[in-house]
Amino acid sequence: MRKHAGMRPQDVPILLKILSYDYAGQSNWQMKQIAQDLQVSPSEISESLNRSFQADLISQDKRKVNRLALLEFLKHGIRYVFPQKPGSIVRGIKTAHSAPPLNRLIISNDYYVWPAAEGDAKGQAIEPLYPSVVNASQKDPYLYECLALIDAIRVGRVREQEAAREELSRLLQRNGKQND
Repeated sequence: MRKHAGMRPQDVPILLKILSYDYAGQSNWQMKQIAQDLQVSPSEISESLNRSFQADLISQDKRKVNRLALLEFLKHGIRYVFPQKPGSIVRGIKTAHSAPPLNRLIISNDYYVWPAAEGDAKGQAIEPLYPSVVNASQKDPYLYECLALIDAIRVGRVREQEAAREELSRLLQRNGKQND
């Protein structure tokens, strides 16, 4: 196995997609399914899972995400490892406090969006962790909520960050149709 060279932005959505399968009761997923769903090459999925194993974010068999370690990383490290500053006003898909579930808790006239021509909102651009997750998240509500919450931690003010951490804890610790 290669030496661990640190996490890459696509590693987070890949782990979240595995949790999404778990939540949906799909325990027999395959790497090629993740690759197809996230539009990431199969070799990159394999390399990502190896990095996640080295970081103790997934089991040795690369089937079970270490939810507590991932949550700890997302709550306290993501904004330092993958920082983001809001950009110019663009059309896109709502994220951070502008998207569910935070948009029910935080009222704001300022929107954050992932740039996308098919988006239904205008707001400050937030670069997603990985470009293909914008399309993938539109087909997977669990993934979308997780990524939007992560963006709130990456770019939000203290209030938004705290609300996002609480909601992310709830989402990541929730089991689907099967038990951990």
